[in-house]
Amino acid sequence: MLDYMEVFNSYIMPATIETLDQMVDKFNAASGGAIRLTTQSYDGDFFQSSFFASLHTAQRRVDRYGTNSAVANTDLTQNKFVSVKVAGGFGPVLFEPSQLTWLQKPTAEGVAVISQNFAEAIMQDQLNSAIASLVAAIEAQTDATYNAATAVSPALGIDQRAINKSHAKFGDHSASIIAEVMTGSVFHKLIDQALVNENRLFVAGNVRVLDILGRPFVITDAPALYEERSPNNDYEKVLGLSDSAAIVSDGGDVITNIQTSNGKERIETTWQADYTFELGLKGYAWDMTNGGKSPTDAELATGSNWDLVATSIKHTAGVLAIGDATVE
Repeated sequence: MLDYMEVFNSYIMPATIETLDQMVDKFNAASGGAIRLTTQSYDGDFFQSSFFASLHTAQRRVDRYGTNSAVANTDLTQNKFVSVKVAGGFGPVLFEPSQLTWLQKPTAEGVAVISQNFAEAIMQDQLNSAIASLVAAIEAQTDATYNAATAVSPALGIDQRAINKSHAKFGDHSASIIAEVMTGSVFHKLIDQALVNENRLFVAGNVRVLDILGRPFVITDAPALYEERSPNNDYEKVLGLSDSAAIVSDGGDVITNIQTSNGKERIETTWQADYTFELGLKGYAWDMTNGGKSPTDAELATGSNWDLVATSIKHTAGVLAIGDATVE
């Protein structure tokens, strides 16, 4: 039986990787590339890439008839984007080997069940982590956030005007916002406000990608899109994202282990997996000192762990609209 289960385990990993690649392709194509899930990876805890800072401030006016006085230098400088590697696990999943043989189920059926759930769990983890990091990083920048719950009195909820005002934070770059990310509750509020959509682009688990007014709307009840506050002014949040706002790179290092144990009336087997992925945000660098290595969910969702390194907010991941959840 142990030999049989080792054969079973050898099929788990290839099937999982293939399924995950297929989901990545569908999600990226449907969501317009605002949140990119990739299967590329890198070594180490962090990935750093340098870029030259903007030199536009070096432009100046010249007086041809004035005193030829000295002017201050503008230094050619570099900054860096920093991505961080995140670790996750799946299982252990407990089952009895005799279950399959007793029911005369083919090995492929068990492989499909575990692989599909594992692949969906990885994608959901990647997406939720990206959304939590985006919300944290963007909300920490007042120039990128519009809060309808505090901007006016009485407090307002999420509507088209609040989303539009968040887009205005990008000024003449607002057209670079290519996708919205929101919960199902907010989406249906917008439907009630006469935004109609019938074009469903992609479904995987409880993640849906829809198209409204020519712009993809990613509909998923990610925890970071709802903030519980007291006493009754909870927040709902909508992300407006630019191209490649978040890049999630699958580590490609799925490690699985299967273990069969004796000592009970029936033999039991557990299946467990470890995995990693890398996460980077456009215009922000992971703070390697404050955030550290192998971050937790709470650390990813802490705005001060994502340092703004772009010279203009218009060149970053996007904007955030916040509204009072109690307002329809």
